[in-house]
Amino acid sequence: MKFSYFKFPLATPSDFFGHSILKPIIPIGLTVGGESFDYAALIDSGADFCIFEAGIGEALEVDVVSGRKIVFSGIQEAGGAQAYLHEVTIVVGGWEYKTTVGFSYDIGGDGYGILGQKGFFDMFAVKFDYLKEEIELKEKKA
Repeated sequence: MKFSYFKFPLATPSDFFGHSILKPIIPIGLTVGGESFDYAALIDSGADFCIFEAGIGEALEVDVVSGRKIVFSGIQEAGGAQAYLHEVTIVVGGWEYKTTVGFSYDIGGDGYGILGQKGFFDMFAVKFDYLKEEIELKEKKA
């Protein structure tokens, strides 16, 4: 399945970026039980796992802090942030995949979800083609 890069228009054109910045952000759905939530997520090959702001988990009626707690660093200012792991169904391109994601109160709520190594890259071969402004996902077979 293929997705276009998300284009962020710049208020002031840049000599380096031009009129916009491209980011590998794709639409996804998250489902837990009977609750579902449509969301935009950044495909991040440098992220260790999939992580979302805790409010997303709460919107899915997940008891966030009941999940398995892990400590992570990298996307917040101070080390030692916490996330709580939960089983979810992620919907990508209309297809459903069961995976484990983290929900965290230590990341900002106005950004995007992160699709990382565990829970996304272990399920998909990901090809970034910046010049074509295209991301291609191929399901990995066991």
